[in-house]
Amino acid sequence: MKLIVNADDFGYSKGVNLGIIEAHRAGVVTSTTTMVNMGGFEHAVQLARETPTLGVGIHLVLTCGAPVSHDVPSLTDEHGRFHRGYDYLGTTSPEDVERELRSQIEKYLATGLTPTHIDSHHHVHAHAAILPIVLRLAQEYRLPVRNPWGFQAGEREKQPDVLTTEGFSHRFYGDDLSVQTFFDIVEELADCSVAEMMTHPAYLDEAILTGSSYALPRTRELQILTAKEIKEYVQTRQIQLVTFKELG
Repeated sequence: MKLIVNADDFGYSKGVNLGIIEAHRAGVVTSTTTMVNMGGFEHAVQLARETPTLGVGIHLVLTCGAPVSHDVPSLTDEHGRFHRGYDYLGTTSPEDVERELRSQIEKYLATGLTPTHIDSHHHVHAHAAILPIVLRLAQEYRLPVRNPWGFQAGEREKQPDVLTTEGFSHRFYGDDLSVQTFFDIVEELADCSVAEMMTHPAYLDEAILTGSSYALPRTRELQILTAKEIKEYVQTRQIQLVTFKELG
């Protein structure tokens, strides 16, 4: 099988960025996605330029930090920051959503880097109100998308013009992760020709400790994803570690 191990939240902060680079250079992470609206974005761009073997995409954001656009009132609170949580997405203006997501894509493209794919923070691209907009932008910019259909209740036909992986797992997350968790997820995905595993490795810094509800487990993820046992397992199972560039 081909496996994409993607590290979310590149650009959140320097600590997150450095942890992701370590998980790539010394571990099994092959891919990452960038939050263009967060304080570590420029640092992430610099690291991406220095690390051409890492696939780098765009982590679309509607629930963390402030928007890139200046006029998206249905997305922001009285402080000009995104509303927190998932529930508000069903009441947003589709025009505001598209304007903001397009602005995030264009901000990334302005760096001169070529994104490998798009996904989203807190899986907002899988929300019924957001997914059609994301798929339309994916077609327009000719970018693969993290497989969103596993998050939907009921069956949904895949968009034929949008590339995605056959399988996707978000289970590498939480307080009880171990090397065995990685093994179990791979076995669950073993029948897929190409699958993606979502991860969040990081070093801790002030930004992540004060800004994210998911902090300490990120260091455990980094330890596991760089563990000798994981690299030996991947080799023994003849798993091809790839990026979204290999889709299609």
